[in-house]
Amino acid sequence: MAEASVVFVVKTTANQERSVANMIAMVARKEHLDIRAILAPDELKGYVLVESTSSGIVEQVIQTVPHARAVIKGQSSIEEISHFLTPKPTVTGITEGAIIEITSGPFKGERARVKRVDEGHEEITVELFDAVVPIPITIRGDTVRVLRKEEES
Repeated sequence: MAEASVVFVVKTTANQERSVANMIAMVARKEHLDIRAILAPDELKGYVLVESTSSGIVEQVIQTVPHARAVIKGQSSIEEISHFLTPKPTVTGITEGAIIEITSGPFKGERARVKRVDEGHEEITVELFDAVVPIPITIRGDTVRVLRKEEES
């Protein structure tokens, strides 16, 4: 029977989470250490989650990894971190009436007001500010940046 694995939290230098995760993976592979998964969620600044069978293995692997500070005492379970594993819809946080800037595609750099949010398709319908005739266009939610949340009056 395989040993049960648990999740350990590694403290890192801020904004170095991805590079620490990549280095942990390289060292673990090279030294054949039992690291089963590594996760660096965007919303968890300064930390990397490492799945392994013991904290000793994680301690050993981070010794040679730059920007990896320490293994936080204690451990987590997969259930406790499962919310990091579920993708969030790209339209979360975008509301009708919000002012957005389009970050890619043919309308890149244009500003617009959100007219409708479709969470099912992860799309938003917007009206461009600089258009001569206000025509609603539908774009993917991950191609915009919210500039101002503003409710329509």
